[in-house]
Amino acid sequence: MEIVGPALLAISTFPDAEVAQRVSHQLVEERLVACANILPRMQSIYRWEGKLETSEETVVFFKTTCERSNDLRSRLKELHPYDVPELIAFEIADGLPDYLRWISESCETLAN
Repeated sequence: MEIVGPALLAISTFPDAEVAQRVSHQLVEERLVACANILPRMQSIYRWEGKLETSEETVVFFKTTCERSNDLRSRLKELHPYDVPELIAFEIADGLPDYLRWISESCETLAN
């Protein structure tokens, strides 16, 4: 099996699809993620500021690289409307080498 640089699947939630699309476009444009898969209308149940909350949210799966993960974390916090945005990431242990290479190439910083 050909080894390609470490890639991540990062997951975040947003208040609605419009915000998810706006943030996702920005992150792809800035090459912080290779792509974003937006899944609307997820129900979330959680405790916030001492109260039990239920809300509809939009979940986004981002594909990025370990190298870009700190920049993604910082930029998402700037763009996200939540006080404490969700961002969790999992290293992709295996995948099609061409796809993993595409993630890596898509997240490369451009030389000025």
